[in-house]
Amino acid sequence: MADATHHDDDSTTTATEGTMAPITAADALHEIRAAAERDAATHASDFVIGTVGQDVPLELIHAAGACAFRLRGNPEWDTAPADRYLGRGLDPATRSLLAGILSGAFGPLDAIVVSSDCDASQRLYYVLREMRRVDPETTVPPVHLVDVLHLPRAASTRYTAAKLREFLDVLERWTGTRPDEAAIEHAVAEQDATRALQRAAMRLRSAVPAKMSGCDALAVFAAADRMPRPRYHECLEALVAGAADLPALSGRRIFLTGSNHDHHGVYREIEARGTVIVGEDHDHGELLAERDVRSPGAPAEVLEAITLRYQHNGPTAQRASIGARAAHTAAGIRRTSAELLLSYVRLMDEAPLWDFAAQRRESPVPAGVVVRQPYGRIHRGDLDRALTAPEATGVNE
Repeated sequence: MADATHHDDDSTTTATEGTMAPITAADALHEIRAAAERDAATHASDFVIGTVGQDVPLELIHAAGACAFRLRGNPEWDTAPADRYLGRGLDPATRSLLAGILSGAFGPLDAIVVSSDCDASQRLYYVLREMRRVDPETTVPPVHLVDVLHLPRAASTRYTAAKLREFLDVLERWTGTRPDEAAIEHAVAEQDATRALQRAAMRLRSAVPAKMSGCDALAVFAAADRMPRPRYHECLEALVAGAADLPALSGRRIFLTGSNHDHHGVYREIEARGTVIVGEDHDHGELLAERDVRSPGAPAEVLEAITLRYQHNGPTAQRASIGARAAHTAAGIRRTSAELLLSYVRLMDEAPLWDFAAQRRESPVPAGVVVRQPYGRIHRGDLDRALTAPEATGVNE
């Protein structure tokens, strides 16, 4: 567990002044991997807001002059303190995340924003809110829930827009800053630029042969808020520019669906079998970068554009229809030239199970599933069966 204090990191902060020499793709990847491993925020002076879930509008946080730092669990952490509040019948990834908050693993947080992207996140929010209410001495900072609806209806858009305006009020109360339209537009431009660079980096992985592993792709997304943005952009630019110097990766090409992955353990175990995870559809991976705020056809009014981006961003198992999920997964398989669809379903995260039959029908390649898997790990025998006889696997095993 990282030192839970704010501190400057000389390997990155000097880059924000433009003083570091150009770096190679290999050096950039090394720096990204190191940043992705950090548990604690390293921002020395910002108002740090821990975020939970993919639906937190980062643009509004940045426009208010705050730092958004996505919180994530770790399968190595003891969840006993968190289990006292959440019980053991909830997704272990969420229980681990709460354990990190209670232990101070993320460093000092000035506030926490939770999105209602799944039932586990909502339960986490209510527990945190109640802890602050009943225990004045708690170390839990102020907490807010951002409720984004995903149904493609005008009523959902109006509701979500109202919730984002409410979030602006909360940010003003927390930070003392009410961002104007120019500040929000600037934050939108920066975040869209980050997404564009992430998409460019992901094309290294979907190339044939792949020039980036699934583990490294996961690190690219994890590092986004764990190093200063200018240095992060510089590393991604170096990675893309130097792709020809990166080694080609052979092995069976896998598209991963099912539960999300806030830790690299499962990716490492799968790729240790001589495979390459060339794509995924969970919210710690490519779903984060699929849609821009200023995408073609976006409305001129900036808050409306942000609302539509988060309302319509990527179908997740918890918030999208089975048909939408299946079509999205099939498109991802084709885009990445994957050779196998693998659905990984974590214990106490049943939502992806409902999608798999339709995903298998729509998949242009063989599809296998592993069910009731431990957080951050995968049972060796289940993985062997999914890789060698995927069509023999099923959700009722």
